[in-house]
Amino acid sequence: MTIEAFDVLIVGAGLSGIGAAWRLQSQCPGRRYAVLEARDDLGGTWDLFRYPGIRSDSDMFTLSYPFRPWQGQASIADGASIAGYLRDTAREGGIDRHIRFRHRVVGAAWDSGQATWQLQVDVDGEQRQYQCAFLYLCCGYYDYAQGHRPAFPDEQRFEGRWVHPQHWPGDLDCSGLDVVVIGSGATAVTLVPALASTARRVTLLQRSPSYVLALPARDGFANALRRHLPARVAGGLARWKNALGSLALYQLCRRLPTLSRRLLRLGVKRALPAGYPVDTHFNPGYAPWDQRLCIVPDGDLFSAITSGKAQVVTDTIAAVEPRGLRLVSGAQLAADVIITATGLKLQACGAMALSVDGQAVDLGERLAYQGLLLDGVPNLAFCIGYTNASWTLRADLSSRHVCRLLNYMQRHGYRQCRARLDEPGGERRPLLDIRAGYVLRALDGLPKQGTRTPWLLRQNYLLDYLAYRLGRIRHRALTFS
Repeated sequence: MTIEAFDVLIVGAGLSGIGAAWRLQSQCPGRRYAVLEARDDLGGTWDLFRYPGIRSDSDMFTLSYPFRPWQGQASIADGASIAGYLRDTAREGGIDRHIRFRHRVVGAAWDSGQATWQLQVDVDGEQRQYQCAFLYLCCGYYDYAQGHRPAFPDEQRFEGRWVHPQHWPGDLDCSGLDVVVIGSGATAVTLVPALASTARRVTLLQRSPSYVLALPARDGFANALRRHLPARVAGGLARWKNALGSLALYQLCRRLPTLSRRLLRLGVKRALPAGYPVDTHFNPGYAPWDQRLCIVPDGDLFSAITSGKAQVVTDTIAAVEPRGLRLVSGAQLAADVIITATGLKLQACGAMALSVDGQAVDLGERLAYQGLLLDGVPNLAFCIGYTNASWTLRADLSSRHVCRLLNYMQRHGYRQCRARLDEPGGERRPLLDIRAGYVLRALDGLPKQGTRTPWLLRQNYLLDYLAYRLGRIRHRALTFS
């Protein structure tokens, strides 16, 4: 069997992988690389999800790449526009020529004697092998095969259609139908106003509320900058303005939760008709930013509720009936279509099997060095974004730091770099610091973090920017050979 060899292999051709390839080309010229993508097209999340109204949950000036600033007028962009932006970026950088589609990595084995990774790759049912000196995992942490779908009492009795947003059917038309959306997160609050424009009635059914924040769909400050400044300068200023703004909001919520709760509640109250039961449907029992805030551009969810095309019901399902749902309160919800916006499934490193010198790597037992390297696993980095801000802010810092590491190793003649715990018995915490259900369900299989640097994953773009851009590569927790 022929084995193709590369300097670097990037796994995943989504937002992270395309950005990583661009950085690798520009900062590490001459490195031979390929991008292995399991799906038929690039784009990752923005190619997978096709449900109505899908849009960014961060502003596009921070979600886009700093090397190719967003040029659209909308700050909160629809999924098709984001997918188009990613395809244009890959084409402009020549990255599309390096992508191998339908290449699913099922295993990666490190050989210290050869200082290489051996990858087992499934290509349309055929097994192929690839080899690389450095492996960069940019496959995110979603399970692309299936989302989270709990069972409901007597659900087999329903005569209508069940739909999960992760597998939205192309033939579904909700025009004139009664639709129930089960859930309270970002997907649910996106679906409701999108469906309300054509459905007879849309009901958002939630067991408990989430925090919802209305933001303008367009960033007037950023658009004004672009009228007077070069695109790269305007994009950089807008990026920093929004990055620092989101960081300030996060710090306010974490340090002053009571005040933040009042401010968020006041925003919802002002957006809805007088007398609306805000405390029933929009006043969660947890503190702000224990889970991500749900962003609604131009308050479209509130507009749909005000118009009467949509309603929010906070209750629990007692049973599924042929034409709808019966709730614990005794209320009945008519439904032709039930959409289970009940969350995602997470998986670490694309669910591939990792081993080092014949020993299997249990990802749930590993600590992340700078949220980037896994302790005891050589020449491997994984890309993860922020939970409190745009994914790309951290993903791009990670890719730039990987390039710095590769160049440092080349200058000094090193073939291997391995992170080692300096305090093996220290406290371990979940890598993702939010209490969302999809995170809690996956904690055992995800890498962990420590309580202090360099094993602490900071949710702070400013501190990470200074550390990644100005900090030294060499550290006592890194072993080079």
